[in-house]
Amino acid sequence: MTSSVNNNTSGTSGASSATGANSLTSGSASDLQTTFLTLLVTQLQNQDPTNPMDSSQMTSQLAQISTVSGISNLQSSLTSLASQLNATQQLQAGQLVGHGVLSSGSSITVGTTTDSSGNSTQVATPFGVQLPSAATDVQITIKDSNGNTVRTIDAGAEPQGVTPMSWDGTDNSGTAVANGNYTFTVTATGTSGSITATPLAYSTIYAVGSNTDGSTNLQLSNGKSASLTDIAEII
Repeated sequence: MTSSVNNNTSGTSGASSATGANSLTSGSASDLQTTFLTLLVTQLQNQDPTNPMDSSQMTSQLAQISTVSGISNLQSSLTSLASQLNATQQLQAGQLVGHGVLSSGSSITVGTTTDSSGNSTQVATPFGVQLPSAATDVQITIKDSNGNTVRTIDAGAEPQGVTPMSWDGTDNSGTAVANGNYTFTVTATGTSGSITATPLAYSTIYAVGSNTDGSTNLQLSNGKSASLTDIAEII
C-alpha cells in the first residue's frame, strides 16, 4: 500500500514538476503564481502520509514565488517611471527650440547682417573648445573650403571644460574673408604635453522629437540630430 502511494506521488509530482519547469521559464508573473499554486496543491494531495511535506520547504517556496512576483511588479513600475521621465524631458526640451547650442563639430559660417539703419556687418558663427584638462596654450586654425589656412588664433591658456570662442571673420592680415563655410581645428598643450581637445560647432535647435527608445531627440539647424547629452553648452 505504501509502495503504491509512493509511486503515484512520484509520477504525478514528476510530471507536474516538468510541466511547471517549462511554465516557470516562459510565463508571466501571474502565470508563475498560478502554476506554482497548482503544483503546490497537487503535491499536498499526493504526498506520502507517512512522510508528509516539510512545512519549512513550503514556506521557502512561497517566499520564492513572492519574490519573483515582486521583481516583475518592480520592473513594470520602473518601465512606467522611465516613460514618464522621457515624456517630461521632451516637454522641457521643447523650451530649447530656437536656442543656440554648442555640440561636437568643426564648422563656422561667415555671413553678412544688416541693421535697421542699413549698415552691413560681417559676422561669423561662434564656436567652442572642450578640454579634458586645463591647457597652457590653445591654438585655433581656421581653413576655407579649399583647405587653405585663413586665420590662426592663439587663445592662450584655457581651463578644463567648455570654452565658447568667437572670430571676427578676418584673415591673418586683417582682411575680411568671403562669406561661406569654414572649418577649424584645435591644438592644445598642457603641463604634461599635448591634450586631445574637442572642437564644438554652433547650431540652433529647431525641433524636438523622440528616438525609438523613447529618449529625447534634438533636430539642429546644421542638419544633424543630437541627444541632450550631446549638447556641450547652451548659448
